[in-house]
Amino acid sequence: MASDDDPAVYEARWRARWARDGQDHVDLAHAAAPYYNLMMFPYPSAEGLHVGNMFAFTGADIHGRFQRLQGHDVFEPIGFDAFGIHSENHAIVVGRHPMELVRHNVARFRAQLERLGAQYDWSKAVDTTDPRYYRWTQWLFLQLWKADLAYRATRPVKWCPRDLTVLADEQVLADGTCERCGATVLERELEQWFLRITRFAERLLQGLDRLDWSETTKVAQRNWIGRSEGAHIDFPIDGAEPLRVFTTRPDTVFGATFMVLAPDHPRTLELADPGQRDRVAAYAAEAERRRVAGRHAEGGLARGIALGRSARHPLTGAELPLLTAEYVLSGYGTGAIMAVPGHDERDHAFATAFGLPIVEVVHSDQGVARAAHLGSGTLVNSGAFSGLPAPDPARGAVLAALQARGVAAPAVRYKLRDWGISRQRYWGPPIPAVHCPRCGVVPVPESELPVLLPHVEAFRPLGTGASPLAAVPEFVETRCPVCGEPARRETDVSDTFLDSSWYFLRYPSADRDDVAFDPALTRRWLPVDTYIGGNEHAVLHLLYARFVTMALHDLGWVDFEEPFPRFRAHGMIVSQGAKMSKSRGNVVNPDGYMDRYGTDSFRLYLMFMGPFDEGGDFRDRSIHGPSRFLGQCFRLLARVDDGPEPPPLARARHACIQKVTQDTPQLKLNTAVAALMTYAHALRDHPGPVPRVSLRTLAQLLAPYAPHAAEELWHRLGGSGSVHRQPWPAFDPALLVEDTVTVIVAVDGRKREQLVVPPGTSAPELERMALALPRIAALLDGGRPARVVVVPDRQVNLVRARP
Repeated sequence: MASDDDPAVYEARWRARWARDGQDHVDLAHAAAPYYNLMMFPYPSAEGLHVGNMFAFTGADIHGRFQRLQGHDVFEPIGFDAFGIHSENHAIVVGRHPMELVRHNVARFRAQLERLGAQYDWSKAVDTTDPRYYRWTQWLFLQLWKADLAYRATRPVKWCPRDLTVLADEQVLADGTCERCGATVLERELEQWFLRITRFAERLLQGLDRLDWSETTKVAQRNWIGRSEGAHIDFPIDGAEPLRVFTTRPDTVFGATFMVLAPDHPRTLELADPGQRDRVAAYAAEAERRRVAGRHAEGGLARGIALGRSARHPLTGAELPLLTAEYVLSGYGTGAIMAVPGHDERDHAFATAFGLPIVEVVHSDQGVARAAHLGSGTLVNSGAFSGLPAPDPARGAVLAALQARGVAAPAVRYKLRDWGISRQRYWGPPIPAVHCPRCGVVPVPESELPVLLPHVEAFRPLGTGASPLAAVPEFVETRCPVCGEPARRETDVSDTFLDSSWYFLRYPSADRDDVAFDPALTRRWLPVDTYIGGNEHAVLHLLYARFVTMALHDLGWVDFEEPFPRFRAHGMIVSQGAKMSKSRGNVVNPDGYMDRYGTDSFRLYLMFMGPFDEGGDFRDRSIHGPSRFLGQCFRLLARVDDGPEPPPLARARHACIQKVTQDTPQLKLNTAVAALMTYAHALRDHPGPVPRVSLRTLAQLLAPYAPHAAEELWHRLGGSGSVHRQPWPAFDPALLVEDTVTVIVAVDGRKREQLVVPPGTSAPELERMALALPRIAALLDGGRPARVVVVPDRQVNLVRARP
């Protein structure tokens, strides 16, 4: 390959030219048609980006480049989510300090991203570890604290024994393991900082209906928020306040045969009979030890103890024994349940183990002695309500009767819990709070931000429930900003998801030190027009960012509630059939492929692998195809002339424009690439010279996908300016209509002949023409077929009579 056609030569030349000309810089203050194209910023916790990262960034960049070619002023920023456990653990593994290692990794990631040729506005890049950034993360925390949306409390928290830190509920997988490292999560009782995301539960839920997101992402958030409609029911207890439970099935209340409280329910010891209280206390203490050790689920349905007292059924007056057991959790509902073993699997297993009554109240042909009936049916053994369909309308009828007695009320509960943001690690922004013996916990004044993270050699986690910063006197020891007396700094750092909950607000104002985000720029550019990222963040980053934006809206800082009205999730690139990870040894470094084939061939291959929203299995032998395709585009230059465009090439060109124009904004990027290849093949196979307009259009359509090659082609074709500043080509629908179509003529389903006819030729005419063909007449022995099936513009099938 001649040096001028070597991607290594022209790609580097054009990147340098774009940087010199500031081609990707946007005048944010004066842009006429703002379009904010956002992609999830990477966390630089490893040696470099892998092909899965490049897949996501390439697809997002294609979308942004396409929007710019539609006439928008596209702002496409990038940055680095560089705080957090991922980065700190990587530093521990390689034996380097995170302050040093992250700087190195950020530089490495930036070099890879620059080579990708994406239209990033590097003048607005952010790094969450930069004090100029985390000063404003601390400021954000203070705004939430002032609004009573941040608070400190002692409660059971999720503890990762491998990462030696607290986790948010959202960071614990359904199987009880850490979403980051896979360790079995334990529980600890610690004093932590929380954000009141639960105050926004209903708004977060209702807001999903107005978002242009994939349904899978919305379902994930709905399930995590976990709205349950039901009722609070009070069960009377002689000599004590009633015991309140929450249930979604008040229609099954006649099936309640006992009641269970969580061992750590605040009333468990209070409601225990004095003669039983010591045994109940001993059981509760043992249950707590099992919970802290992460073993509370083991055999939990066979463990429990009676309190020695009973509640009364609010409708029948029947005595219902009170028990405490580990399968009831204090953090869900009210921490106490009415047990309906006939229609709840866990209640059934517990009742069977303890010999407690099991009553059927929703009819099942199989009964409920051996297993709970969980489906619908007709109420039985339910007094005046027997015979009503359950759950509805029986649910409403029974609830109305309970309300009439003053023992129940409709209620809504959420699975969502407040967001715990304290982390007992080193690598994160210090939480801006001071603990004063006289004034209590007080905020650091905004004028003293940022609270700088000091360089600490002994940065490894302690595992004691305290951050390594607690062992640094020069950091800890301070004075109270209220009274001036000696005090202690907060030593926990904040969750890295707080850093990323607002980064999209910072980008337009990244060069401002006096505000977190400029009001005028924020009004002009936000909310984000399109956000592209991984669906694995559906209940972490996306949920937290929505909460923070809603809070800032309520506080008057922004004039919108939803930060990402349009979100698109990309698929995942796997290697050897599995998600890429160092432990599996299947991480694919993109650098070698870009060295050998060029960046644009690599970009095209990643997009051609499969649908962008699905991803695919990376198999490098297939990269030769996109590389040959680009080589073919350059070879066509030798055949270019300024002659007229033949009608077949005009139709092929306009068909390609139509396909790429329709598929690109829908992120059907693989089919758009296929259309580009088909058009290039049509130009290759054309017997004469290639009209300049044909190849110029190919360069324009190629621009979002292979920006360097498109620019080089445009330049060699004599195009003025940059291909990336040209108007997008339009297609003429009239030219998409073929002059003729080929219609297959089959006999008994086998192709025997074909007709070339004008499009839209009628079925009777096609039949007449087919029967007139000499070969067809011979196959029919001059007779008539038994049946004729005509598909206009496609096929005529003649079915002969059976002998």
